[in-house]
Amino acid sequence: MAAIKPGDENGMYSSTPYDDAFRTMEGECDDLLIPLVNYFFNEEYGEEARIIRLRNEHFIEHPDGSEEKRITDSHFCIIQKGVTKRYHLECESGGYDSSILLRMFEYTSQIAIDDAEKGEAALIVRFPYVGLLLLSNNEDTPDKAEIRISTPEEEISYYVSIIKRQDIGLDEIFEKRLYFLIPFYIFNYRNKLSVIEKDEERQEELLEKYREIYRRLRDALKERKVTLFSYGVIIESMRRVSYNMTLGHETVQKKVGDMMGGQIMDLEWIRVWKDGKTEGKKEGR
Repeated sequence: MAAIKPGDENGMYSSTPYDDAFRTMEGECDDLLIPLVNYFFNEEYGEEARIIRLRNEHFIEHPDGSEEKRITDSHFCIIQKGVTKRYHLECESGGYDSSILLRMFEYTSQIAIDDAEKGEAALIVRFPYVGLLLLSNNEDTPDKAEIRISTPEEEISYYVSIIKRQDIGLDEIFEKRLYFLIPFYIFNYRNKLSVIEKDEERQEELLEKYREIYRRLRDALKERKVTLFSYGVIIESMRRVSYNMTLGHETVQKKVGDMMGGQIMDLEWIRVWKDGKTEGKKEGR
């Protein structure tokens, strides 16, 4: 359970709000994750695709023999028409730099080692497809990055696909069903909040943008482009991400929070949904 910040009687504060939102949507909402994978890797997964979540905890051994536990943001496979592919996705709220590649190589190599095939004369390691979702980016952030591995015989490489959230507008989000990105839309205003805090006109522009998102999201729900469950997860994630992003900007936080309060279904309803599904299975429904 997230720690409660002084004055946060609703328990909205989290030290890791963006990771929380990412992992909740990744772990709970297949209909949000599959379009994201399609966009990341130019795949064409349809409704028949099946996701299997894989272990996210891995132990990296250091030269002195000590081990360090690392938890990846996302590790899963997708099965469609008898073909299985594994994926590893990470979400980064800070700017891009080369240290991210080193960290992702540590993660992906450990994933490959954990699932390696061990023979008498060969060790086969298979790396997953790798993607990085950047919530903030610089002008020189690449569209993809390359990790090269030099062996005595040859040099091999694989690529890290990069999605720069700020480069994807609302029209593209709704056209390509990238609803996974909606909770992070507030990042568009990350460096403008101090100005918005003092300007009522800008505050209204921000609120109107969120009203537009809600309208379009409700339309997607009516058209069955998103499930009711995922709709609720998106809105709850929007609320929590926005609350934590606007800490220190009380006017913006209150106005955005008040508007979202009329839309929200408390996170508790996710537990109720799961309990209902479990009971339904027990009764054969």
